[in-house]
Amino acid sequence: MRAFTYQRVTTPAEAAASARQTPGAKFIAGGTNLLDLMKLEIETPGHLIDVNGLGLDTIEPTPEGGLRIGALVRNTDLAADERVRRDYAVLSRALLAGASGQLRNRATTAGNLLQRTRCPYFYDTHQPCNKRLPGSGCAALEGFSRQHAVVGVSDACIATHPSDMAVAMRVLDAVVETVKPDGSERHIALDDFYRAPGTTPHLETVLTPGELIVAVTLPPPSGGTHIYRKVRDRASYAFALVSVAA
Repeated sequence: MRAFTYQRVTTPAEAAASARQTPGAKFIAGGTNLLDLMKLEIETPGHLIDVNGLGLDTIEPTPEGGLRIGALVRNTDLAADERVRRDYAVLSRALLAGASGQLRNRATTAGNLLQRTRCPYFYDTHQPCNKRLPGSGCAALEGFSRQHAVVGVSDACIATHPSDMAVAMRVLDAVVETVKPDGSERHIALDDFYRAPGTTPHLETVLTPGELIVAVTLPPPSGGTHIYRKVRDRASYAFALVSVAA
């Protein structure tokens, strides 16, 4: 792991402004994905901005009858919330299908949405990967591809996004709330949040430099039967071969 500087912030605007002013900065909360990537030197931030003190860890009703989920709400708390279990059961089920109990206790809502692919070629720094090193090529195209995508791909990348939560939030029409370095706010439908790989698979979301996720909003519950189906090689702590939310 390479050396880095560390900063604690007290407001979302301060966090976003600091990230914009410091090239190579990254936000850190639970760190369940980022720290692993730093140890492998896939991510090499020169500055970490600790956002755990921002108070974004509550789940609150919205005036429209939905829920506003703070960016720092832990996955365990979100899955266990009575309102989520009752009105957004697909989300609770998706969260419980992801990772292990220990990781869910640390992982956050925003971090879950922003985690990087688990493609083995992305993690192997001896292999070409356009996500890790733009323009180097994609080893997965001619490699072992059983866990890779068959839709939403390009000649530059066939990696999948690993988040179970994102699949459920997409079917629920979630909206991501952010704060930009100039203090302005933005609301992004999750359907528009992720970029298709195209020729720039290293650009994974529409977030601009320094932009910080502060919450995810769910619309009023729609009722009906909620289903999350995850096909994987083992019953726990495994990423999906195929996952479906309905």
